[in-house]
Amino acid sequence: MNTRALMLSLAGGTILQVVMVVAGHSDKRVMKFFAVGGMGLSLLAGLAYGFLDAGQPTAALLRGGAVAGGGCALLGIAVSYFLGDVPVSLLLLGTASSAVTGAIGGAIASWLTRIGWV
Repeated sequence: MNTRALMLSLAGGTILQVVMVVAGHSDKRVMKFFAVGGMGLSLLAGLAYGFLDAGQPTAALLRGGAVAGGGCALLGIAVSYFLGDVPVSLLLLGTASSAVTGAIGGAIASWLTRIGWV
């Protein structure tokens, strides 16, 4: 796994997740979109990993995207839990679903790179 690509995509995804969580803590309208927004941000983290590690086999980009997407979601959900906005059970469910979404992002990046769009 490409450490540099992982750290960059994980850092970017985590920053975006925490911004969303803090915004949702102070504005309940934003909180309604935690699930969709969080998985969308994990998809972006997976895409970022895939583009930063372009040229690797698709399986490697799936793994890296899953770690980036799941990792940034775990940190964002942990902040949300400590703020009292979500139950502790969401740590497992949200992280797992975001890891899948991140892997999808890695797969999309692999496909876009292969067909020459990026």
